Amino acid sequence: MPQPDASQGDFELARYLDGWAPAPVTQDDPVAAAPVAALSQVLDQEATVAGEGEPLPPLWHWLHFLEWPAQRDLGADGHPAHGHFLPPLPDRRRMFAGGRAEFTAPLRVGVPARRTSSLAKVEIKRGRTGEMAFATVRHEIAQEGEVRVTEEQDLVYRVGQGERRSGRFGLDLGEAELSDADWQLIVCPSPPLLFRYSALTANAHRIHYDEPYARDVEGYPGLVVHGPLLVQLMLELARREAPEREIHTLSYRLRKPVFAGEQVCALGDLADDGGSAGLRIATRRDERHATAEVTFT
Repeated sequence: MPQPDASQGDFELARYLDGWAPAPVTQDDPVAAAPVAALSQVLDQEATVAGEGEPLPPLWHWLHFLEWPAQRDLGADGHPAHGHFLPPLPDRRRMFAGGRAEFTAPLRVGVPARRTSSLAKVEIKRGRTGEMAFATVRHEIAQEGEVRVTEEQDLVYRVGQGERRSGRFGLDLGEAELSDADWQLIVCPSPPLLFRYSALTANAHRIHYDEPYARDVEGYPGLVVHGPLLVQLMLELARREAPEREIHTLSYRLRKPVFAGEQVCALGDLADDGGSAGLRIATRRDERHATAEVTFT
């Protein structure tokens, strides 16, 4: 079958993805305490340090089941050039768009866990800048034979360079404005924080630690704050403000990037019945860089 000419913008992504159906995979992890203690320090949350047998905070499993490909297997952007759930697209560019999770029971630190991952769906959509492939990867994490976390992550892939980002995003390093939200947490992500978070999550994407690359190649005005870090900040806000409640479900969407040095406001409002909360990430530039909703048991 003749392949589309990506250099001409005739991507026809469906043709690349025809027949792509990666099989489910399983991965084991000891859920060691050291990464939990390290992230606690990175977030200045000494009280979160968990010992053997203690519950792992929701989403902190992102510190585990990590993959470290050989250096030669990384692309120019720092991302792996190949991967089981990476679609076979030329000049592929990846974005973390959102996801959902259900926590039926807490994972326990130091208890061996098994994650089963599968491709839930792939969709092709056309936006203002052309075609995009949306891939949803589903994870089920079990300990002692019981599935305790079910998670879906939505990844968006584009082909080619697309439009330049230069000029599309501003950078505002001023102090955050006051909000009337019920819950508020202000963080100013610095380059060292982003570097340490990249190390803890095995994320080698250069936009998070290589400012000349982020600016001159990707067209951003500065280092980009990790999407997963924004999600975790929202969830940490809910944990801090509602410590007596157990988070049962989470859904989130990443909308616009945030950059190092900007004041990030994690904001939340508890529903009148106390059973759920709406969360968001705001800066001086935009009120909704990311949004989320959690329900409590």
